Amino acid sequence: MISLHTSPLDQPGTGDAGGMNVYVLELSKRLAARNLEVEIYTRATSSALPPIVEAAPGVRVHHVLAGPYEGLPKDELPAQLCVFARHLLRTEAGHEQGWFDLVHSHYWLSGQVGALLRDRWSVPLAHTMHTMAKVKNAMLAEGDTPEPQPRVLGEEQVVEAADMLVANTDVEAKQLINLYDAWPSRVEVVPPGVDLELFRPCHQQAARARLGLPPDAVVPLFVGRLQPLKAPDVLVRAAALLLERDPSLRERLVVPVVGGPSGSGLDHPDSLSALAASLGISDVVRFVPPVAREELVDWYAAATLVCVPSYNESFGLVAMEASAVGTPVVAAAVGGLTTVVRDGVTGLLVDGHDPADYARAIERVASAPAYRERLGRAAARHAQEFGWERTAELTLDVYRRAAVAARQPMVGELYG
Repeated sequence: MISLHTSPLDQPGTGDAGGMNVYVLELSKRLAARNLEVEIYTRATSSALPPIVEAAPGVRVHHVLAGPYEGLPKDELPAQLCVFARHLLRTEAGHEQGWFDLVHSHYWLSGQVGALLRDRWSVPLAHTMHTMAKVKNAMLAEGDTPEPQPRVLGEEQVVEAADMLVANTDVEAKQLINLYDAWPSRVEVVPPGVDLELFRPCHQQAARARLGLPPDAVVPLFVGRLQPLKAPDVLVRAAALLLERDPSLRERLVVPVVGGPSGSGLDHPDSLSALAASLGISDVVRFVPPVAREELVDWYAAATLVCVPSYNESFGLVAMEASAVGTPVVAAAVGGLTTVVRDGVTGLLVDGHDPADYARAIERVASAPAYRERLGRAAARHAQEFGWERTAELTLDVYRRAAVAARQPMVGELYG
């Protein structure tokens, strides 16, 4: 496994750590449980990190020294790809030939290294995009920075090099084919999973008591990295509209925002709190730093609903985790969220990013307890289809297909 720009051991919700971190670690653990030995390579971001960490039985995380430990923005990481790749080449050279059987790269930077290793070691390459520049640039939040052209080119190169491409949803598979000219026969949909043992329905009032939330509160929750792409400002603005329509709600409304600045949000880390202040709702918005996943279960359970107003999500792990806990989700009708949330059944999908539309959706769920309970029960049932064990089994099938594809050039390769 190559996860160059972010370690699966990092705390999700801040910096570059998010759903991909959870994906790489949880998938690796389930593959190891099927008698695979998984070596994960990531860039070291602290001198305090040991060179190798055993993350789980059969799963080892290697911290590769490539560039300065701290203060290296993601857009400067391409300059470190050669150093990172050299480390992996030296590692393989210390073993007998054929030590690695397959490379699975995550995100385009890792895919660039994976493509080199594929050719050098003569092993199959499976690649998961997680996000794509062409998709992000087509759905930019206002004021957000477009992904640069070198990334677009780099992604096109990875798509061309990979023996198999793993798409999170049917929507992503179509994007790979239509936007990146991926060969349909080399794209396979494998939905990410959710830890169904950890994220499961639990008592709302008990969770609220543990978090210090009023038992009768209306709690629309945001979880994720604080950056324009994730659009936490939409929830803050929607909360202000709710109070405009019903000033008495102020006594019961609590809007927790769980996460830390990331991406372009690092340029203005206080912008969200400043927005809340300008709207006069600082008293109802509660900013919570990223929390461990065990505590995250309590936040999901305590919430009236979880709001995911992102401009793009390749899958939407937060929405799936919330669903598994039995909490309805109000989400943007984009990307993988249209797979995770069944509109009107497990939650509500909202077209666009108008805060007024989100305010109406939140009000619809919060004002009807029986309706909310029905959505929550359906959400928990729906989540049962997305266990990590199923993800691991389907991924193993992709690996087998990648091994076959690596020995069978495509028609375009033969005649192009």
